[in-house]
Amino acid sequence: MTPPATAILLAATLFAVVSAARPPECAPARNQNPRTLRRDRLTVLMNGFSESRIPLLESLAAAYSLSPVVSAVLVLWGNPSTPPRVLTQLARNLSLCSSASAPISLLPQRSASLNGRFLPRPDDIATDAVLVCDDDVEVDAASLAFAFRVWTAHPRRVVGLFARSHDLDLNRREWVYTVHPDRFSIVLTKFMLLGTRYLYLYTCGGGARMARARGTVDEVRNCEDILMNFVVAEEANVGPVLVGAGRVRDYGDARNEESADLLGLSSRKGGHRKRRGWCIRKFHRVLGRMPLRYSYGKVVDSVGEQGLCNKGGKLVFCDQ
Repeated sequence: MTPPATAILLAATLFAVVSAARPPECAPARNQNPRTLRRDRLTVLMNGFSESRIPLLESLAAAYSLSPVVSAVLVLWGNPSTPPRVLTQLARNLSLCSSASAPISLLPQRSASLNGRFLPRPDDIATDAVLVCDDDVEVDAASLAFAFRVWTAHPRRVVGLFARSHDLDLNRREWVYTVHPDRFSIVLTKFMLLGTRYLYLYTCGGGARMARARGTVDEVRNCEDILMNFVVAEEANVGPVLVGAGRVRDYGDARNEESADLLGLSSRKGGHRKRRGWCIRKFHRVLGRMPLRYSYGKVVDSVGEQGLCNKGGKLVFCDQ
């Protein structure tokens, strides 16, 4: 076979592989006109996997359903080995605890791939914004509403409550994953608000390079949040927004002195930070550039008095 013919064959094969990897949600005819999406509400995409956390998941889903800024709650069940009877009961319970204005739906996933968290889902999402969240993080209603207001002012950026950072290790000359006290470039999917259109860019855009990056997520079963931050930063050319919250309970944090059943999947693995640093380096190589941008500071909904005063034998904020 001549070199030109070989090149054509390789190109055709690559195109076929990439096309086969594109889920049906990527079909152009199935994706909404952005102008028809609601901008006054958001859709919650809650990830679920562990049967032991179902009671907590049901409680959190019900709380989101009661929020006036939520249009719908979609529970994305990512454990294909869950018995059908368990899923049937879960779907029934979620339906019973739905509010009239924001129904809760159970969507069993085709596989355990974490990339499924970012499928476009044109048949189920009717809002311009989505909240991607875990099933073990509880956020008070006022903080959710405030985060959504912040997102409406910055719709091209990703908004969240949990931030991390990339950094360059000068000694090893490589990217690392870390936490900085004064800057951040990554928002975690514990609570991540972003534009619905980014779901399409993550799942359907980027060609072969992005397909390889999504393959990395499947390989390590981790880092889907880092890759989404790459996608948003590449498009917006600006860092994420971190907002302050009144009350956030993270049941999946490994520092909790509670049952291991509530710990998140990543909290159970050693070398978590090293693994995510490897992801950053891999995404950089595969995608060909480093789009992550630093942000500084936190957006808060109050600048009230922070001093403490002794009132009634208790230390409380002086302006209370």
